[in-house]
Amino acid sequence: MPISFDSIRSISQEQALERAHAAKAKLGDKLTILGHHYQADEIVKMADITGDSLELSRKAAKVTSEYIVFCGVHFMAESADMLTADWQKVILPDLAAGCSMADMATHEELEAAIEYLEQDVGLSILPVTYVNSSAAVKKVVGAHGGVVCTSSNAAKIVTWALGQEDKTILFVPDQHLGRNTSFKLGVPLDKMPVWDPQTHDGGAGESAYKAARVILWKGHCSVHTRMNKADIDHWRATDPDRRILVHPECTFEVTQNADMAGSTSYILDVLANAPAGSKWAVGTEVNLVKRVAAMHKDKDIQPLSRVQCLCSTMFRIDPWHLCWVLENLAEGTVVNQIEVDDQTRRLATEALDRMLELSK
Repeated sequence: MPISFDSIRSISQEQALERAHAAKAKLGDKLTILGHHYQADEIVKMADITGDSLELSRKAAKVTSEYIVFCGVHFMAESADMLTADWQKVILPDLAAGCSMADMATHEELEAAIEYLEQDVGLSILPVTYVNSSAAVKKVVGAHGGVVCTSSNAAKIVTWALGQEDKTILFVPDQHLGRNTSFKLGVPLDKMPVWDPQTHDGGAGESAYKAARVILWKGHCSVHTRMNKADIDHWRATDPDRRILVHPECTFEVTQNADMAGSTSYILDVLANAPAGSKWAVGTEVNLVKRVAAMHKDKDIQPLSRVQCLCSTMFRIDPWHLCWVLENLAEGTVVNQIEVDDQTRRLATEALDRMLELSK
């Protein structure tokens, strides 16, 4: 009989963490907990492996334990399931931990866009999907010879895609990562029209798509787009010595006005190697900014925005849900297992494997 979540949610956070640690100890090497950098501190402390999307994709493929509890969001757990063996079980502590960006592109919408652009406009489309997308979207990308990318390897992946000169890139679903990355690689803004999936023809006009080098899906990160140029202007005016460091999911205006922009791993490396006494305003998820500030107390690290930029879906992975799945596993019951069907796994894994090969 599974342990009910209702029996756990009424206990204190301290009790939930204590019981989660006990269940983890009981499971021993049968369990590996993966934790994304955006998780709250108490979850990160429970994780055996932490990282951004690329790091966790690579490391998930090497995990040898039977149970993999993924403290992240749904698309990450799907990727872990696709990159691990059939006998391994991937568990997401809260199935409601989704991603609003991933929800902005469905596999039906992507198929329709590719069909229109190829049949009506006459293009040959090479789809590139950000890892923040569903397994079903990755399946479509794999079926069309495309590739997955993360913010860490986007420049490598887009460079490879631009090298396919007979192809037009369709970058899904984050227009900002696609625009920022492609612009840095020399693609002008007027060669990057936006595709709006809410219209049958994308909305930019046939001539814009014919002239395009990269077509950008109309999607975004609800956290990173909350940061704006006014936040940068505030720091420039009040503390001109402070360096501005942002994630490439921020808007073009923000990345262009920042001092530096890069992935989560890049941000962590920059701050770790920054000189003592240096001052930073960091444009990314607030849990990560606060954690890095606590790690490097010899530096002044502040969130870029005065608004709390929190990934609320990532925050759904809390001590109570983690305790619930671990105690069930310790009793031999698997709850919240993430399973990708065989056909989706095969085609989506082609796109993921292509990413990992190009990222070497």
